[in-house]
Amino acid sequence: MNDAHATRPRSAEGPGWYVDDRCTDCDVARQLAPGLIGVAGGRSVITRQPAGEEEERQLHAAAFACHTRSIRTSAGRLDPGLDPFPLALDDTVYLCGHNSPHTAAANSYLLRRPSGALMMIDTPRWSERLAARFEGIGPVTDVLLTHRDHAAHGLRYAGRFGARLWIHEGDLAAAPGADRVLRGTEAVEIADGVVAHPLPGHTEGSVLYVADERYCFSGDSFYWSRSANDVEVAESVTWYSIRELAASLARTAGRLRFEWLLPGHGDRMVLPAAVMAEKMRGLTARARRMEPRPIDFTAVRW
Repeated sequence: MNDAHATRPRSAEGPGWYVDDRCTDCDVARQLAPGLIGVAGGRSVITRQPAGEEEERQLHAAAFACHTRSIRTSAGRLDPGLDPFPLALDDTVYLCGHNSPHTAAANSYLLRRPSGALMMIDTPRWSERLAARFEGIGPVTDVLLTHRDHAAHGLRYAGRFGARLWIHEGDLAAAPGADRVLRGTEAVEIADGVVAHPLPGHTEGSVLYVADERYCFSGDSFYWSRSANDVEVAESVTWYSIRELAASLARTAGRLRFEWLLPGHGDRMVLPAAVMAEKMRGLTARARRMEPRPIDFTAVRW
């Protein structure tokens, strides 16, 4: 880590927490410390210093998730003992944290199965220490890749765990060592209660994984937008085809049932299944009207 960045904080708060100038506006920190980290000039900034232990915990979560390690404190290096990851979102799903610069800062998750085994959905940055922490919760039997952009560490984690590695044939070039290859556009039950829904659009091989008709791991196909207060498609960073994504949603959305939306990028949300179904119908209708756009990361509505 180049501590020269520590001398150029973006926050004007003075001593305490700040965001250095490597921030890429990925939104991860703002998801984990809302009200403490905001946005200004296309970058995250500390909006105020924490008041109390809970807010300190939120900032530590943001710091240990940040893919550029830009969330810092003038007190010095972060204490590894305050690393909260993997962070339980409920009794079934954990947020891995430690987002990777090689997966465009994507969020990744652990899904606990009734047997006590775990599935990893996309991956954090590679770390033997992290792998050991994950195994402390339970054996990891499968690594599920939602698409090519999040595949960078898949083979390494799968090899470390002795796990099966899943990807769709459309994105197989990003993980040629995968031993489980999804094909076509039909939904496939890949484990008891876990269904893979191929959803070409963001990339040719994008996949949703839905577990127990409760959890939807959507990769980069759609996400919860705080500004829109709705489920959204990042149409300005749809690499393959927005029209294919619209067709995929029209084919698939009506068959989906879930309460938790758990994307790779963008915010998470929990709503009753009937409300999520209505949100997905609205997204499907809007997607039909979308036209191809030039790639523009700054146009994403977080």
